[in-house]
Amino acid sequence: MSLEGKYSESGNQMILPMLPMRDIVVFPRMTAPFFIGRVPSMAALEKALATDRRIFVVAQKDPMVEEPGDDDLFKMGTIGQILQIMRLHNGTIKALFEAKTRGHLIKANMTESYYSALVQQIEEEVIRTPEIIALGKNVRGELKRYLKEVKKHTEGIERLALDMEEPYHLADRIAPLLNMDLRKKQELLEVLNPQRRLELVYERMLEESEFKKVERKLKERVQGQIGRTQKEYYLNEQIKAIQKELGQGEDGKAEIEEYLNKIKEVPLSKEAKEIAEKEVKKLKMMQPMSAEANVVRNYLDWLLAMPWGDKTEDRFDLEEAESVLNKEHYGLDKIKERIVEYLAVAQKVGQMRGPIICLVGPPGVGKTSLARSVAKALGRNFVRISLGGVRDEAEIRGHRRTYIGALPGKIIQSLKKAKSSNPLMLLDEVDKMTHGVMGDPAAALLEVLDREQNHSFMDHYLEIEFDLSDVLFFCTANVGQNIPPALRDRMEVINLSGYTELEKEHIATRHLIPKQIEENGLHLEQIKFRQKGITEIIQRYTREAGVRNLERSISKVCRKVARQLVQSTKTTSITITPKRVHDFLGVPRYKHGKIDEKNEIGITSGLAWTQAGGELLTTEVSLMKGKGKLKLTGQLGDVMKESAKAALSYVRTNSNQFGIYSSVFKETDIHIHVPEGAVPKDGPSAGITITTSLVSAFTGIPVNKEVAMTGEITLRGRVLPIGGLKEKLLAAKRGGIETVLIPEANEKDLVEIPDEIKRELKIIPVKYAEEVLKVALERFPVAVEDPPEETEDKDESTSAKKVIPDDSFKDSEVPSYSHN
Repeated sequence: MSLEGKYSESGNQMILPMLPMRDIVVFPRMTAPFFIGRVPSMAALEKALATDRRIFVVAQKDPMVEEPGDDDLFKMGTIGQILQIMRLHNGTIKALFEAKTRGHLIKANMTESYYSALVQQIEEEVIRTPEIIALGKNVRGELKRYLKEVKKHTEGIERLALDMEEPYHLADRIAPLLNMDLRKKQELLEVLNPQRRLELVYERMLEESEFKKVERKLKERVQGQIGRTQKEYYLNEQIKAIQKELGQGEDGKAEIEEYLNKIKEVPLSKEAKEIAEKEVKKLKMMQPMSAEANVVRNYLDWLLAMPWGDKTEDRFDLEEAESVLNKEHYGLDKIKERIVEYLAVAQKVGQMRGPIICLVGPPGVGKTSLARSVAKALGRNFVRISLGGVRDEAEIRGHRRTYIGALPGKIIQSLKKAKSSNPLMLLDEVDKMTHGVMGDPAAALLEVLDREQNHSFMDHYLEIEFDLSDVLFFCTANVGQNIPPALRDRMEVINLSGYTELEKEHIATRHLIPKQIEENGLHLEQIKFRQKGITEIIQRYTREAGVRNLERSISKVCRKVARQLVQSTKTTSITITPKRVHDFLGVPRYKHGKIDEKNEIGITSGLAWTQAGGELLTTEVSLMKGKGKLKLTGQLGDVMKESAKAALSYVRTNSNQFGIYSSVFKETDIHIHVPEGAVPKDGPSAGITITTSLVSAFTGIPVNKEVAMTGEITLRGRVLPIGGLKEKLLAAKRGGIETVLIPEANEKDLVEIPDEIKRELKIIPVKYAEEVLKVALERFPVAVEDPPEETEDKDESTSAKKVIPDDSFKDSEVPSYSHN
């Protein structure tokens, strides 16, 4: 708060004990009692008593602050003396303080055992001009009326104020009597010009006298109207009198007129107009402050705030739409192509009634931002509804007005927010809605997302049909299977897979790096990212389908650079190389391109799909003497357990073909483990991986470390198709795998796999498990025959396993897709 006027620089500076006060401003020549309870304040009081009794009193800006700092105190207070003190039984002290002069707080010391301050004493300015003398005379006259009309039983105070000889002291005497809040009193204390101070006091007295007249007038009018009636009637009449005084009319006529005018202006439907007029008539008959009137007002406010007939003009420029989409998003060609097709059809038809598109993909691939870009390309307003965790049907359809605090559902609320009846509405996380005791929100969305029904959508709160057919709905989900089938049937599902490393490099270069440079206050000439530096961040510090962690890592690098530029004035530009990346981001979190150093027995690399993309999944098999028991560990789900049992049954059925004597299974316990143990796993696609590990463990033939695989296995050894092929191939590429075995039925899906992946991986489609073993094992085992059952002598070395190299196997016998 700035001081009005300047204090005299010739005033004395002194260090005095200090009392921070709550809710009170002390003026010079004022005597006031204080109750002091804070320990540093009581210590300051004791310090003053031990010296010359002088002390500095200043008000706190916030009375709720228990331990004020220098910034919590006003800069103007008063210097005075402690006249007497009284120690109370509860440990506090009552002190009588006499203020002398103003004091300007230069610096406060709040860290010692008692509060103290460096204060400059303000010398009082003595003015005896004709203006201030005449003003003082008017103030004394007004004070008499003020004390008589506003302040009663104050004859002694009146005499004390009127007997003062000097007019420049008069304002400080009157100020404590006025009804002002803390800040206004502090502003008055900080006014150093006596004439200006006296003018402010005079204005305040006139204001309070006028307020008193209005209050008395209202009271007389109300009392003349009501006579002897109940308390409620009295209060209602008083409200009417206040409204009349303010020019708002009686019985809320101005409010009724406002609603009627809005009904004429807003292009309501015929049904909505009839209901609105009916509600206004009801409101007119109600008491203005009744609960029912508030319910009607809220309803009318919502009804009239809806975008009835308000539409934004669609843009049908295909080139402009493509330009916007390509500028803000790299890749995602399928969804871009779909939007352009939609625009082309709309241009031919002349209106937009497009499909309901659902973008399904892992987190961070740009589903939400893509919907925002589509809205920008179409020239439509954009609204987003987050459905994650929604478990109440009323969140979609709204609550009925019979409930207290009822509101419309999220659909109607979003339309009001969009301010148009044809926005692009994004329903985010539709796969994370839950079914609760209050109904199923997914079922409520069936009407919203059905083009045959949503032209007459009815919210429970409004109870009026609203046309949603012009709204372009986009939905997002991480797992398409979690969307209820009936809801999924109404959508056109477009899968967004994870980004390749090349795509991530383009996204980082074109979008993420410029964005983070700007957000961290840098310029392009101050930080330069080398291509190898970006690749290092992608490969060794992130492992994700999207780019969120990549953006966080780039942001961290930019913050480190900003700090170095601020601390070192000599450094003007920093280049981000792999070494700089290690310095800024620390030890690499992932080993990129590192596979096992040697081939292992019973250990096979599989490929798994997760919500965050694909992952390498190792399967381990250990054998031990026992009774043929099977042990499964690694938090495996029911489907994966059944897949492991099917794989074991297939191996046992064909054991002689794989060089394994069938009697071995009765004498051996099998332990199948899938790290990491803390992560739940499920699904059938690890079938051929478990089969390979089992055959390797029983035959002692190592598995090729550069081979990974995915596919479900049957009891007859057929390899069945799987899902998430792109994500799994991306995971194989990230993990340094060279050869990937996929089901032959998934060969058709390779068309959608980026060429970058197919060039760097040797992809081999397989139909039977034997084909898998020929590629995955170092050598294919030679078949054996079980010895006759009557034979008693057994050679333990041959009964356990017998391996004969098979030189007849040639790589050319296995069909492959090599793009090297």
